[in-house]
Amino acid sequence: MIKKEEKHRILILGASGFLGGSIYKELCSYFKTFGTYCTQNTHYEKNKHFFQYAVEEDDIYDILDDVKPTIIISALRGDFAAQVIAHKHIAEYILEHKTWLIFLSSANVFDAYSKYPSYEDDKTLSNSIYGHFKIKIENMLLRLPKKHVTILRLPMVFGSQSPRILEILQNLKNNEPVEVFPNLIMNVNNDSKLTQQIHYIINRNKFGIFHLGSNDLVHHDDFIKEMIDVIDSDNKAIYKKVFTTNEDRYLAVLPKHNVLPKHLQLTSQEIISELKYN
Repeated sequence: MIKKEEKHRILILGASGFLGGSIYKELCSYFKTFGTYCTQNTHYEKNKHFFQYAVEEDDIYDILDDVKPTIIISALRGDFAAQVIAHKHIAEYILEHKTWLIFLSSANVFDAYSKYPSYEDDKTLSNSIYGHFKIKIENMLLRLPKKHVTILRLPMVFGSQSPRILEILQNLKNNEPVEVFPNLIMNVNNDSKLTQQIHYIINRNKFGIFHLGSNDLVHHDDFIKEMIDVIDSDNKAIYKKVFTTNEDRYLAVLPKHNVLPKHLQLTSQEIISELKYN
C-alpha cells in the first residue's frame, strides 16, 4: 500500500470526465484526493471523496469549504459563462487561503495564429469561442500571485477511452466518415503521459505556464490514419477531408522555458504505440 503524502489535499474539478478521471487515478494513491462529478451516477454517490457539482447551478464555495484543498485542479467542462464565474470564485478563494490552482487550458488560445507553433510567452489570440473562453480565464488567473497558479496548455489529448477515439470507433462501426484536417499541423498528448507530467509538476512545485505536447509535429490526417490502422487493423475507414485554409496551419504548443525532464517528454509515435497495447 502506497503511503499518501499528507502535505496536499487535492480537489479535481471535473473528475468524472476523461482527463479529470485520469488525473484522479494517477494522484489518489499518493495524496488525499477529492473530485467533483455532474452526472447522476451511483458509483460517484457512494464515494465520499466525490461531490456532485453542476457548474451551471451550484456554488463552488460550498465544496471548497468542505474539502479545504491545498491544490485545485480544474478540468471542468460545461457552460463557458458559468465556468468563468466559477473560476472568479476560485480566484477569490486562492487569494484568501493561499491555495494553488492547476488550470487545464488549450492550444486553442493560439488558434488565430497559423504560421508557426506557439511557445509559453507568445501572446494569446483566438478566432474561436472556445479559445476566447480559455484566454479569458487565463488572463484572470495570471493576475494572481505567481506561486499560486500553473496553466497547462494542452494540444489534442488521446487515450484508449478518450472521447476522440471513442467517436472514431463509433464512426468505423457505423461506416460513417472520419473527419481529417489535411492542412492542420499539430502536436499531441495522451492521458497516461499527461497525468505523469501533472504529478511531477505537483511534486516539484512548478508554477507558471507549461506547454504539454509531443516534441514532434504531425499532420492531423496522417496521425488519425496511422492511429486507425493500429486500433482497427481490419478498418475500411472512410475519410472526410476538411480544408479550413489552402495552406498548412499550425495548432501546436511547444515548450521553450518550462521543459520537463526527458522521461516525461513524448512523441506522437509513442502515443500510437501505446494504443496498440491497450
